[in-house]
Amino acid sequence: MDLIPIDPGAKRAILDAVDAQKAEAEALLADLVRFPSTLGHEAWCLDYCARAFADLGLEVRRIPTEPATLASHPGWSPPLVPYEGRDNVVALHRPREVKGRSLCLQGHIDVVPEGAADLWTTPPFEPAIRDGRMYGRGAGDMKAGVASNVFALKALHAAGIQPAADLQLHAVIEEECTGNGALACMVALPKPDAVVIPEPFDHALLVAEVGVIWAWVTVTGRPAHVLEMQKGINAIEAVTAIAARFKQYEARMNEAANRHPAFAGHNHPINVNLGTIEGGEWNSSVPTRARIGMRVGVMPGYPAARAKTDIEALVAEAARDPAFDGCRLALEFKGFFAEGCTFDPQWPIMRALDRFHAEVRGTPARHLANTGLTDARFWPLYQGTQATCYGPEAERIHGIDESVSLASMHDVTRVLALLIAGWCGLEKCL
Repeated sequence: MDLIPIDPGAKRAILDAVDAQKAEAEALLADLVRFPSTLGHEAWCLDYCARAFADLGLEVRRIPTEPATLASHPGWSPPLVPYEGRDNVVALHRPREVKGRSLCLQGHIDVVPEGAADLWTTPPFEPAIRDGRMYGRGAGDMKAGVASNVFALKALHAAGIQPAADLQLHAVIEEECTGNGALACMVALPKPDAVVIPEPFDHALLVAEVGVIWAWVTVTGRPAHVLEMQKGINAIEAVTAIAARFKQYEARMNEAANRHPAFAGHNHPINVNLGTIEGGEWNSSVPTRARIGMRVGVMPGYPAARAKTDIEALVAEAARDPAFDGCRLALEFKGFFAEGCTFDPQWPIMRALDRFHAEVRGTPARHLANTGLTDARFWPLYQGTQATCYGPEAERIHGIDESVSLASMHDVTRVLALLIAGWCGLEKCL
């Protein structure tokens, strides 16, 4: 099915509405940034999204993330915290008469911790605009995308029109650690014809992404006073030596023979990030226990279950090393257990986005093989639905002074509004 032609007058009205609502869109983004919606603290931001969706005249639903229902699904990841009180928020539009194809626009509202707040130029949860950019944790990743989803549909309404097909808007949790929020929504709702997630990829179309496993290794050594440290076993030294083994694994997995063709031009697609370390009791005591948390990248086509076996073998090998004699090693998997995924540039949704990107930006969209992970994987892998990511330009996501280009955000809103019109078709609002 080809795109439905958009009447030139309707197209002009849509784009004019995006321009007229710029200040309102930026205000909504600022409101979203003010919510410190880190893991387990998303409830207030979800409530705000529910109100924003309701203001569009949509049917708003809460979708719980229920381990009892979802734990047997192959896309499930072991959670880090309970799910009570932070249900995902979705909104549904149904047309009077279906003319086009259904569409889901999804965004995650969870953000990573702000890090050292004293290093930020302005406080991380107090949005600030400088030189056309909004600064704040989550501004780019990915609350600007959530704002674009809302205002793409709002622009149509301002022009007196609405989608002539089913449309879903999602605000989900845990994209940054499991993806279970997106999985819950996919399982609970009708299958759309396509899914678009406006992640901050600087207007590139996502064509591939790595999988991710989170692994945690705990070492129990033997404590001693520092004056007899030779009689002890230093758990911190042991866990850092194990971390070095993971970096050797990273090097092996980045060898050309292990690379998926989508990453042929990328010399280091697989990353093992040593993300957290904790341990020890006293500066003058040989530490008893230390724990390290790692994010291990997984190449598309390399099953996550196989990577899990690799990790188990690596830790078992370390346990047999004489250097660790007397230590106890424990391995657990919590958080991401996610497969890599590819996204066909010839899918109709990809070609539609490329077309409307070219209309708005004047150039073809770049293709991105992403060394990170997104929620887009669920639909192709487990539902057979075409999906991709396309979003604004952002800087220092997960870092200090994260920011998003507001002009870029508005361009994404334009592209998404035209996508709704051409993909879903249009009918007059009543």
